[in-house]
Amino acid sequence: MPVKIQGSLPAAQTLTDENIFVMTSERAISQDIRPLKIAILNLMPTKTTTETQLLRLLGNTPLQIEPTFLCTASYHPQHTELSYLQTFYQTFEEVRSQQFDGLIITGAPVETKEFEEVQYWEELTQILDWAEDNVYASLFICWGAQAALHHYYGIEKHAVDKKIFGIFSHKVLQPNNKLVRGFDDTFLAPHSRHTTLFVQEVTAVENLEILSVSEKAGLYLATSKDGRKVFVTGHSEYDDLTLDSEYHRDLEAGKEPSIPYNYYPDNDSSQAPSVTWRSHANLLFSNWLNYFVYQETPFCIDEVVKKRVFSKACNS
Repeated sequence: MPVKIQGSLPAAQTLTDENIFVMTSERAISQDIRPLKIAILNLMPTKTTTETQLLRLLGNTPLQIEPTFLCTASYHPQHTELSYLQTFYQTFEEVRSQQFDGLIITGAPVETKEFEEVQYWEELTQILDWAEDNVYASLFICWGAQAALHHYYGIEKHAVDKKIFGIFSHKVLQPNNKLVRGFDDTFLAPHSRHTTLFVQEVTAVENLEILSVSEKAGLYLATSKDGRKVFVTGHSEYDDLTLDSEYHRDLEAGKEPSIPYNYYPDNDSSQAPSVTWRSHANLLFSNWLNYFVYQETPFCIDEVVKKRVFSKACNS
């Protein structure tokens, strides 16, 4: 089934060219299907690129998805025209009276700052609190995962001496969890970050379960015990050349970055990298959409609030 988006969204043509099934809002109206409503808070500076990456994965399932892109009102990114945001994005205030089956919060280039120093931190915490009762299941990526773990559970991020940058091998720790259904025992995924989460600090939280770790990159995948919150510290959504672009960007800025680990053939940046994480990325998103959203969320979207309140009462 397709992902339902505005026909004028730049990602639409890219996905169509890649043979990803997309559907315009006009055509979707004629179908007697309730799509999954997924809010996407896109905190990345490269809006169009991130939109395409996420929609590519969301569109590769049998489910019809209706994404709503959100941006912060307290901060306007320098690399995105305001007119673009006004056309394709909404603010939290515009959607706070709605309910969603799922929420995705992306990473952001602010990880070296303390959480409370981030310009839109207060707005983000309002969204996280709102999601507790108005969103059935949430997926947090990279800094978004760090921010959510900090807000919900008080877990701190820690600076690393050398940027965690490249393609890393990960081990599945809980093979019976539905989120990792179909995963190989070990799999590859990209990382690009200057901070990390300590496994022992996440393990100490009774409500959290660690599903996957990397010997070199550390914690990768964790969930709340009820499955309503999924935390991914890497970037499975990245394209083949995303790390390449980041590497050359930092080179041009004089930052002397390390070459991305396990990325270029023979560690030679003049050679084109091969994508070794795409199957994992598709499994991760399809498992989340199917087992944690579609199979659990109520058919009547307005019932999300009631089901959330009932679930919390049963667990208290």
